Amino acid sequence: MEPNTRSTGRLPAAFLTPGSSSFIDFLADHSPELLPGNRKLPEGIVEAPHGTTIVAATFPGGVVLAGDRRATMGNMIAQRDIEKVFPADEYSAVGIAGTAGLAVEMVKLFQLELEHFEKVEGATLSLEGKANRLSTMIRSNLGMAMQGLAVVPLFAGWDEGREKGRIFSYDVTGGRSEEHGYAATGSGSIFARGSMKKLYREDLTEQQATTLVVQALYDAADDDSATGGPDLARRIFPIVTVITDEGFRRLTEAESSELARSITERRLEQPDGPRAALL
Repeated sequence: MEPNTRSTGRLPAAFLTPGSSSFIDFLADHSPELLPGNRKLPEGIVEAPHGTTIVAATFPGGVVLAGDRRATMGNMIAQRDIEKVFPADEYSAVGIAGTAGLAVEMVKLFQLELEHFEKVEGATLSLEGKANRLSTMIRSNLGMAMQGLAVVPLFAGWDEGREKGRIFSYDVTGGRSEEHGYAATGSGSIFARGSMKKLYREDLTEQQATTLVVQALYDAADDDSATGGPDLARRIFPIVTVITDEGFRRLTEAESSELARSITERRLEQPDGPRAALL
């Protein structure tokens, strides 16, 4: 957006003209070059840090969304403590897998989109509406995805209308699917999903659901080099978030540490993972 060089202190007319409640539409009309999908890239394959793995699971009182902390670039570890799970608003969160820098930027734009809608309309989008908005953003990034800069998030939140937690997964074209019970995305998703398939139950408590997702990340890290497991030496642990009718909450470092340590200690006794009910 061109700066207003006049000395009157007034905002440009674009900011004062009634329009769409979508901030992305506003940006597309007035400064389309600022949208991630409209940027020009150099020819050839672009190599950038990628983040994996994201997992989610529902329980009767809400939904848990968690992610590991490793970002890779080819066969190298680009960052050991990247954050991949963010609040979208008070009752939803998004976990990112794919091109790390582009994904974080997309999340920030998504947060602004939801905030803008609420300010303009005086009401929040439904969870279904939020999932649809995110789908549109991913679809607009298709050009970059075809050059290797894909973003494939996992979206979860508390549906106030249905009074339950819900999970939505996406593909690189923006195709959206609702997942029931549990879901995973990223390079370690096949291993995380297999872990959750054995342990998931519909009557899990919040504590059991958080244990489940951390166990799934542990299993993914055991077989996928791009997924980072709990790093006790560096005190780097998975990011675990819980969304209920009381809103979004991220587990503290102490809570994540205790959870990861308990699972690590149990794995010393059972290297292949727990075969009984979650503790």
